[in-house]
Amino acid sequence: MSYFKVIKDYAIKALRPKVVPEGLFDLVHYSKSYGGIKFNYSKGDGGLIIAESDNYRYGVIITSGKSDDELDKNIKDAILTAFEIPSSYASKANIVRVDEHKAEYVVA
Repeated sequence: MSYFKVIKDYAIKALRPKVVPEGLFDLVHYSKSYGGIKFNYSKGDGGLIIAESDNYRYGVIITSGKSDDELDKNIKDAILTAFEIPSSYASKANIVRVDEHKAEYVVA
């Protein structure tokens, strides 16, 4: 993610503190209605781990990472992007992995 985008997201959040992105409501509603978003993992070129959603009802979410930690961060960012939520609202979205053995992410 570019630094410009992150700065822009935080600037918008600071200038309009009472405005919450509609995607945040959509994400919570989706999670309550359909549960978590599950991902299948596969190995890609250059040692990348590729994650592809298998139960997202509005398409497919695909991302990758070089390590488990990077992949976890990228999956959370990809979910935010799918719901059009700026990265500055990541803590409010509170997307968490269900557990270490399942590749499922939910809103806590």
